[in-house]
Amino acid sequence: MRALDFSIFRSLRRVATLGGILRLEGVLLASLALSAAAEPPTGSTGSRVTPAPPAAEAATADDLLFASPTRLDHIGRVVVPVMINGKGPFRFIVDTGASRSTVSAQLARTLGLEPSASLALQVHGITGTAEVASVPIHRFKAGDLLIEDTRLPVISAPLMAGADGILGVAGLKGERILVDFRHNRVTISRSHGAPEQTGFERVPARVLDGGLFVVTAHVGGVRVDAIIDTGSERSIANRALRDALLWRRSRGDLARVTDVYGATEDVASGEMQIAPTIDFGSVRASNVTVVYGDFHIFQVWGMESRPAIIIGMDILGTVNALCIDYLRSELYVDSLFHG
Repeated sequence: MRALDFSIFRSLRRVATLGGILRLEGVLLASLALSAAAEPPTGSTGSRVTPAPPAAEAATADDLLFASPTRLDHIGRVVVPVMINGKGPFRFIVDTGASRSTVSAQLARTLGLEPSASLALQVHGITGTAEVASVPIHRFKAGDLLIEDTRLPVISAPLMAGADGILGVAGLKGERILVDFRHNRVTISRSHGAPEQTGFERVPARVLDGGLFVVTAHVGGVRVDAIIDTGSERSIANRALRDALLWRRSRGDLARVTDVYGATEDVASGEMQIAPTIDFGSVRASNVTVVYGDFHIFQVWGMESRPAIIIGMDILGTVNALCIDYLRSELYVDSLFHG
């Protein structure tokens, strides 16, 4: 089976892609994770696609960034081109923590689709639940990944940061996603064993109901359930992990309070602090600012009572490449420096 493969020359200039993500006081743009009564994608994945900017628009550096890595000056993200109702391509953020795809309000207007409040859909975000208007989608296509005759929620949260929508992939069953930050490439294909590339380390994982991809990690030696979430720009933890780490805090190392915005209009309060070393497999992340709190999404996932953390792009975007295999319930990570 051929893959949905987006390959761009490595020499492209890297630019910041998410506005406001580095502001650590006052406002923190949190996760794009959504949970809904999802309809799993139908059809198969395959077919090479050459991404191109919309007709009438010149290509920019941002248009050519798909697997954008995390650097000191910006947090990366994973983007793929999507065709909707025969139009596009449009830029969608790949979200492994979302069970349903969504479209932005701007994209709905571009497509001439009128959001219907009478056919609202319930979405769960980091901070709360909301009933949001939906639009009818006749054909949603990314390569040969095809969804037909469905309705998608319309999200107008600032978290879109210029993207046209979110490609929720938590409903995938027999597929895998390969994100190669070194070569600016994203591949969605049928699972057929371990990645062919050398340098990958296998990290055992489990897929929960709804497609949530979870690995076992350690934060300062504390064992935690870690959700792999490419749609979250920053790592966010529950209060159970904060309490487990309290004894490690030194005097004067006080947490800062910040507002956390999710995919709904609800605003939550969190405690922001540099976490002890976070490690899973060969990945070791130090000096990562984590926000702790009683966030709604942990209740939805049934993870409020034991230490848990959402591993966002602030950590995921620092590796060379990662592969999420839904069929085999495995994560492969290439975090080694190759010169």
